[in-house]
Amino acid sequence: MRFDLTDLQLFVHILDSGTMTAAAALSHITLASASERLRGMEEQLSCALLVRKARGVSPTAAGHALGQHARQVLAQMQQLRGAMGEFGAGLAGQIRLRGNTSAVREHLPLAVGGFLLQHPQIALELQECPSVEVLDGLRQGLCDLGVAAWDADQPPPLAGLECSMWRSDQLVAVLAADHPLAGHSSLTLADLVHENWVGLPRDSALQQLLIKQALRLEKADAEKKPPLTGSTLRMRVQLPHPEGLCQLVGQKVGVCILPAAAVRRHAAATGVVAVPLGDAWARRQLWLCTARGSTLPGPASQLLAHLRREAALQP
Repeated sequence: MRFDLTDLQLFVHILDSGTMTAAAALSHITLASASERLRGMEEQLSCALLVRKARGVSPTAAGHALGQHARQVLAQMQQLRGAMGEFGAGLAGQIRLRGNTSAVREHLPLAVGGFLLQHPQIALELQECPSVEVLDGLRQGLCDLGVAAWDADQPPPLAGLECSMWRSDQLVAVLAADHPLAGHSSLTLADLVHENWVGLPRDSALQQLLIKQALRLEKADAEKKPPLTGSTLRMRVQLPHPEGLCQLVGQKVGVCILPAAAVRRHAAATGVVAVPLGDAWARRQLWLCTARGSTLPGPASQLLAHLRREAALQP
């Protein structure tokens, strides 16, 4: 299969415009040349890519699949051009770093700030994703460094990786300052399941963890005689910003569970308190990871050393 970028861009223009004529104009080629390129693609794939209609064209199943991949390739090429342009402008290196939500939003910005000031010719691409995707990205070569969190009762799948503990990522219950439980030195999820809740979006890693632990608690309750009720969390509001969640908690809409670092930034302004969770799964650690056996580019190796030194200075 030998498609060039003009072929792929032409095909995306066809899908977007719905006509060969418009796609040829957008690609700055003649209609005859566009038709010849399309025939060449269909011959190489041995299948039809488009269904011709009286007023334009529509993709077949194969054409739809080709369009998805073509958009990905073109987007990657655009990113490549941008990266190479930065090198041409004097960039000395680029680091690809993935982290889970807590790492990216609470820990890494301050941790990498000093490094970037010391190395003004190094660019950092920081991507937020669930911890599982952080580790998968390292194995697949999609990033140089990763920071992932795992709860204490389920060790992370570290096959093919080199990892070391980086920071504590304690989870806390967030309560209004005058909540009846706010004065406790420690709480568990079982103490809170009967409350109304606010939380992060359902697909976030932390929210998935809470759902899993609530289901475990519900299963354990069902085995008691008489069973307890209400172990499933009554989620009233879900939004992606810890500050907004703290504001809702301060207004007594519900309680939530967040990383301690996130609550420290917003507690004073929102009128909430953070109570540590005593559950084993809430005593999380952030892991600093690289792919085993890989040779890190110089800038990534420098950042790894910086993050390790920075971790050693943490109390």
